[in-house]
Amino acid sequence: MCVDGSSSGNADPLHANLAQLLWAAASAHGDHPAVIERDRTISYSALRMYAASVAAALAARGSTPDDRVAILLERGADAVAALFGAYATGAIAIVVNERLRPRQVEYVLRHAAVKTLVTSAEMLSRLPRALETDATIVDVGNARVSGAFEPMPRLATDMAQIIYTSGSTGLPKGVTFGNASLWTGIRSVSGYLDLTADDRVAGLLPLSSVYGLNQLLCAVLCGATLVVERSPLPNQVVASLRALGVTVVAGVPPLWLQLLSVPDFRKQALPSLRQMQNAGGHLPTEAVRRLRQAHPHAQLILQYGQTETFRGTYLPPEEVDRRPNSMGRAIPGVEILVLGEGATRCRPGEIGELVHRGPTIAAGYWNDPEATAAVFRPNPLRPAGAPDGERVVFSGDMVRTDEEGFLYFVSRRDRMIKTMGYRVGPDEIADVLHASGEIADAVVDAESDPERGERIIAYVVLAPDGSLVRLERFCRAELPSYMQPSRIEQRPHIPRLASGKYDLPTLRGRPPQP
Repeated sequence: MCVDGSSSGNADPLHANLAQLLWAAASAHGDHPAVIERDRTISYSALRMYAASVAAALAARGSTPDDRVAILLERGADAVAALFGAYATGAIAIVVNERLRPRQVEYVLRHAAVKTLVTSAEMLSRLPRALETDATIVDVGNARVSGAFEPMPRLATDMAQIIYTSGSTGLPKGVTFGNASLWTGIRSVSGYLDLTADDRVAGLLPLSSVYGLNQLLCAVLCGATLVVERSPLPNQVVASLRALGVTVVAGVPPLWLQLLSVPDFRKQALPSLRQMQNAGGHLPTEAVRRLRQAHPHAQLILQYGQTETFRGTYLPPEEVDRRPNSMGRAIPGVEILVLGEGATRCRPGEIGELVHRGPTIAAGYWNDPEATAAVFRPNPLRPAGAPDGERVVFSGDMVRTDEEGFLYFVSRRDRMIKTMGYRVGPDEIADVLHASGEIADAVVDAESDPERGERIIAYVVLAPDGSLVRLERFCRAELPSYMQPSRIEQRPHIPRLASGKYDLPTLRGRPPQP
């Protein structure tokens, strides 16, 4: 059972400092493991003491509510303690992805006007050069001096977190979240996932991403154990899942495809595994089928969300076999609209833009009113009684619904391929490529063509016994002419961003500018 998260029995958690999550979990679960990593296990009580020490160190360095505190640490207990320590001081926390290079780290620190950077000498020594920043450096290794610190009072409307997007289409934007939206989001998500303190949740996702943060906060809310595995080798990841009795695994499509490449994952049951979760992109239908075949005893929950909305939809596990390519329906407490031109509701089967309405949405983009106004807009279908000034998120994702209201992803608005007079979703083509059985991974893209408008390009990683010739033959048989790739390029691997998503600019040979 998930803890309330408030500092007293009758306090409203939506008006509490988000650090109260950990403080309450420590009171409720004490010696229960909070984080397991490599050869180290830390209990909830010890983690609270550690976070309190970080908070005390920050306060001693002059950190005050609403200051921006960045955390640059390897994913694990140190980073978790630093995050909750920052929350406890009332600061606005920013987790910086540990894989970023100095130029990208400096951009985040400068853009958010970060006052304090929590890191370690070891972490800084890994960088190819010293960071150039005016932020005060706090070494987490020197912060374990005092376990006495009570979280500062905060309000629902106070900012708690800035999450920087991956920057796949330009410079990353800082998405800001208040206490209330995070509280509401994790209570909704942990509820439909049915997480408990008995769960051991695989920590394979960066805490700098909304998906990884979501996973961490839900685990702490329920007193579950986060099992951190940082190895880039899928064989080692599978071995850790088995050895440590992991019950819940959350991943993005590239990670699931990597795990499916491991025979021990495909052919040997993981007895403790009860749930697999996907978000962060469309999981090919063939991969859904293979996951269900490999682990039929475990639930598979397909989810959708974006950084700006925390989480938007999920497909109940009992529906996966019937509609393996569906995004599901809105999570509890959220409304999903599908709007066409003129902000009219789309009928079943019509393609429109997904618009997210509800209390989990972000406040906007940090220090970027123009970008905020473009995405966080007034609700064009504001129902009677809705608050004045209510804003909704226009996602930029094109979707459709079926007659029963289940959603299906078509494409990003800016990734819809217009070829030969047709609008084509690249994920639909990728699904067919995977169904061929010839590939291990694929990304579909497009490039300008004066005659077609755009021509379709497929980048593929062949399966060990895969054949390009057979793949091309399969595409000719299974795809109409306007959906067939003009070119299929074989690659040894598909590059990924620090978030784990596919890195299209690098794949195209145009690295994103830091």
